[in-house]
Amino acid sequence: MRFYILHESPGRIRLRADVKSMSLEQADLLEAWLLSQSGVNQVSVHERTFSVTVIYENDRAAICRMLAGFSFEKAASQTQPLAHSSRAMNRKFKEKLVCLVLCHYARRLFLPAPVRRVLGIIRSIPRIFYALKALAHRRLTVEVLDGIAIGVSLLTGDYPTASSVRFLLRVGETLEEWTHKRSVDNLARSMALQVDKVWRRNGSVQKQMPLSDVVPGDLIVIHTGHVLPLDGIIEEGEVMINQASLTGESVPVAKSPGTAVYAGSVVEEGNCVVRVTAATGGNRYDRIVRMIEESERLKSGVEVHASSLADKLVPWCLAGSALTWLLTRNISRAVSVLMVDFSCALKLSMPISVLSAMSEAGRRKITVKGGKFMEKLSESDTVIFDKTGTLTNACPTVVKVQPFHNENADEMLRIAACLEEHFPHPVANAVVRAAKERGLEHSEMHSEIEYVVAHGIATKINGKRTVIGSGHFVFEDENVTILPEDQPRFDALSDALSWLYLSIGGTLSAAIGISDPLHPEAKRTIEALHGENIEKIVMLTGDNKKAAKAIAKQLGLDETLAEVLPEDKASYISAEQTEGRTVIMIGDGINDTPALSLADVGIAVGNGAVIAREIADVTIAADDLTELVYLKQLSDRLMRRIHGNYRFVIGFNGVLILFGALGLLTPAVSALLHNTSTLLLGLHSMTELMPSAKLAALMPLTEDNDKERKARKVSYNET
Repeated sequence: MRFYILHESPGRIRLRADVKSMSLEQADLLEAWLLSQSGVNQVSVHERTFSVTVIYENDRAAICRMLAGFSFEKAASQTQPLAHSSRAMNRKFKEKLVCLVLCHYARRLFLPAPVRRVLGIIRSIPRIFYALKALAHRRLTVEVLDGIAIGVSLLTGDYPTASSVRFLLRVGETLEEWTHKRSVDNLARSMALQVDKVWRRNGSVQKQMPLSDVVPGDLIVIHTGHVLPLDGIIEEGEVMINQASLTGESVPVAKSPGTAVYAGSVVEEGNCVVRVTAATGGNRYDRIVRMIEESERLKSGVEVHASSLADKLVPWCLAGSALTWLLTRNISRAVSVLMVDFSCALKLSMPISVLSAMSEAGRRKITVKGGKFMEKLSESDTVIFDKTGTLTNACPTVVKVQPFHNENADEMLRIAACLEEHFPHPVANAVVRAAKERGLEHSEMHSEIEYVVAHGIATKINGKRTVIGSGHFVFEDENVTILPEDQPRFDALSDALSWLYLSIGGTLSAAIGISDPLHPEAKRTIEALHGENIEKIVMLTGDNKKAAKAIAKQLGLDETLAEVLPEDKASYISAEQTEGRTVIMIGDGINDTPALSLADVGIAVGNGAVIAREIADVTIAADDLTELVYLKQLSDRLMRRIHGNYRFVIGFNGVLILFGALGLLTPAVSALLHNTSTLLLGLHSMTELMPSAKLAALMPLTEDNDKERKARKVSYNET
């Protein structure tokens, strides 16, 4: 396919596809294919104009060669189309808005006045009916105000005003519905499963395979800490399932053979074999949408307050209109007051502001699971970091394998990789990657494996108990011994590395040294968070005290606790909250989940454990810690916008009511100004809080740091 370049700048190119037409499905396929290409960061495809905008990191020539080889047939064989695309929904609402505007003004231009009046009366009946229904149930809502305003306008013969009010109300409702659905859709897609591969069992053999290759009837193996990517029935094993992401339950539920389990649930304890009943994730997406629409977690405190205040102000608007009529005996002035209410603007602008901010975060691959968490982020004064995979590099490396007890180093690394590949975590990934780089292939040699949270893995190999994990787990919980002849080599292990210990048959067999360097932007992030009114920044880690102290000194942390267990992290957070602090917890592992659940805002970062991302209130897909600063700034700006909206709504509508009561505004002008201001406020609430130009000023990168970040990103993507 040919593409013509319309405009380009460094890192950005806009093109037009040389096609006669482009369907919604083809546009989705083109966008998905481009996003799957190396070096492409962002893509926008407009099917009506055949326009394609690509933001990229690679050189321009590579992008041009890639586009030159594109065809829809080739892309369909290589790429899955975008799941749950919002393209059709956006087109539907755009057409609906255009139709509303054209029909409204066409009736004014081409229909005779008597016909318009009859149509106006017929079209007003539903709103008057809703008002009467609300009054019958003794509820004073904004529908009552709308119904009375339209009804009084019709009774006084002011048909143009009634028509304008109906038109503006319909446009406002359409915009609100569109914004809400688009925001919910973006949020639901960002919360969708990020599972690419599963373990499929065929007889006694387990093999890792792409999720897309799984069909109904297949048996898949789910280990502790893993998410269920598909709906199914448990065939073997008894497990504790966390279904919070689907049902809102915080307490895990016991599941045994024969019971149904659903995509999105997380296995907290035990392992199981599941027979797949549905080979798509669509059901989960629909459930997430329903959960977001129904869950109060979506509501921030300011949203709830706005909705409550809006309903409370309705009787005052009615009373003001009645009082104006009693004092002036002028029906026009009374209707002018009635045309203005605070409810519309409050109920429209507040949810749109929150949902738009969540969508803005989503465009940077940050998922915020509810508006109240952005409010808490803005109020936060304490930030707690986990170390491994959070402050330190998300892609650690194995730099040393020290065998003991006359074992072979490569064989020990092979066994370690065989165990660790079942539990994705930065350190586990490092072990698996090291084995792959050394060409150490392995088959499943162990029996059922057990994951001990925050400690390690236990299983049996050739009848011998085999464990791998932290020193606390291996030496204290498992009582592993070190042979006297191995003690000197054990004592010589460097404190500069993080160590995993492997034991077979109760004797230390190997120590695997992990280099865990700090993120290059970690220090700048800590400094920037201090600049955002964060009073206290703490690191909690299970690592040794020497390593923790060295990192704390480099970063300028306010407090550090080392050699802590998951329950210790949770206890620390609870103590901080008791002192009145609003706490953010940032982590990536299974051992961080108790703390993530307890914190006011739990943030899961990087490519860590699935259960951490499921339980966390916020997930950050990027491997750049400065996203935390962006999120804090975004939340602060959201709260400032919301409070600004409050002041505008109360002030502007208060002036309109006063002018209407004094007779300075006619009902038609009063309605026009009120509804126009409401729509403009809603549209303003949809605008970006932090455009790219502001981001560059807020979080400047030095040339050296930017090079480090890009180099690390390439390395991370390659792994």
